[in-house]
Amino acid sequence: MMSKILVIGANGTVGTELVRLLSDQGHDVVRATSRAPTSAQEAHLNLITGEGLATVFAGIDAAFLLSPPGYTNQNELLNPVIDQAVASGVQKLVLMTAMGANADEAAPFRKVERHLEQSGLAYNIIRPNWFMQNFHTFWIQGILEQGKVLLPVGKAKGSFIDARDIAAVVSVLLTQRDRDNQDFDLTGGEALDHDEVAALLSNATGRTIVYEEISDEAMLAQLLATGLPTDYAHFLITILGFFKAGYSEAITPAVETITGTKPRAFAAYAQDFKDAWVV
Repeated sequence: MMSKILVIGANGTVGTELVRLLSDQGHDVVRATSRAPTSAQEAHLNLITGEGLATVFAGIDAAFLLSPPGYTNQNELLNPVIDQAVASGVQKLVLMTAMGANADEAAPFRKVERHLEQSGLAYNIIRPNWFMQNFHTFWIQGILEQGKVLLPVGKAKGSFIDARDIAAVVSVLLTQRDRDNQDFDLTGGEALDHDEVAALLSNATGRTIVYEEISDEAMLAQLLATGLPTDYAHFLITILGFFKAGYSEAITPAVETITGTKPRAFAAYAQDFKDAWVV
């Protein structure tokens, strides 16, 4: 049965791929946009102001929800969206938070998870680990300018996940009901430290790329220089500290369990995006 599915965050790293997958499967996909809609496949929703919320779920069977980057008050932004989904008769909601979000009941993301669990909606919660795609977005400047991955994470390993695998998981969870009301930590299939990451990027690009550990202070200055809000920059420093402490190393089988396909290896990601790091 084909469904009408709303994708919130449709222009993001996961959302773009999710829209493509669902459309290829024949579903009627509506992309939430904070701008004025330009087609019937778009619906207006500004998560920051709440504008468009009253009508965005009209006729929607299932929806994908995530928090806009740059904000740390995720519960204030997303809980009203969950309430509106309930009021609008949405049948299923898939929420993306982040690995470790359930470690602290007071954390804003955890409050959203709890709100969804208690809403009465059929749901799934996915908590992905750090995205591979960060290396050609958030962390790209040091690689392009200095040939260096600059992060304050020591020798800790991370089971990085390709955002395309996250989208594949979401596409299954939105369209099948056999895993309703479960939550999943999503990781890649290998745990790598940043020296290993840099070596894989070097192999893919033919450039010499190395990892250099920097201080939290230097990282904070970098983040603020890119224009990130101060509270969000401090939030990133905190979660990078969790990475350094070893919390991002665990590997889960969820991607293969849900999609039937093993998660992409970092080497494959590096090959697919190698042009991003070529100067």
